[in-house]
Amino acid sequence: MKKTIYFAFILTMIGFSDSFAQGLNFGIKGGANIANYSGDISTFSSESFTSYHAGAFVELGLGSNFSIQPELLYSTIGSNISFNDAREDFKNELGYISVPVLARVYLIPNRLSLDFGPQVSFLMNQSENVDISNSNTFDFAVSGGATLHILGPLFIQGRYNLGLTDVKPDADVTNRVVQLSAGLRF
Repeated sequence: MKKTIYFAFILTMIGFSDSFAQGLNFGIKGGANIANYSGDISTFSSESFTSYHAGAFVELGLGSNFSIQPELLYSTIGSNISFNDAREDFKNELGYISVPVLARVYLIPNRLSLDFGPQVSFLMNQSENVDISNSNTFDFAVSGGATLHILGPLFIQGRYNLGLTDVKPDADVTNRVVQLSAGLRF
């Protein structure tokens, strides 16, 4: 009896691993970030800052229309800042290692998906105009967007990242980022 149970368990795991491996895709992506700050900005004004992101991802298929996609990205975001009291204007550029983990729901199988989930980011560097010790080194955001696979492995993607963590401990300001990407899925 035990041998039959073990044998059935092994066959089930082999079948599960085969179906899981078929839904495993790797890829690379990169593109533009259009970033700005949001929050209590009464002492300064901010304008959008355009920068870039690049990295890799793994897509784990969990069904015919659902997958999970963790990513590892280097992303620069920030804002162009002008102070109201006529201090010098500057670009506050923040370089993050970002790890979004997105649920992906396909509206058209293997063609068009809606993507949503959390993103954690770790501050790696900051523009020379600002002391990095005055910044929070962790950023938490929620992300949502869409992906369209256009030709073979080529896709385009649009995403909005809504920051939930203050950029600096003494400022009630969070990141807002629109990401436009292109990539290849293998």
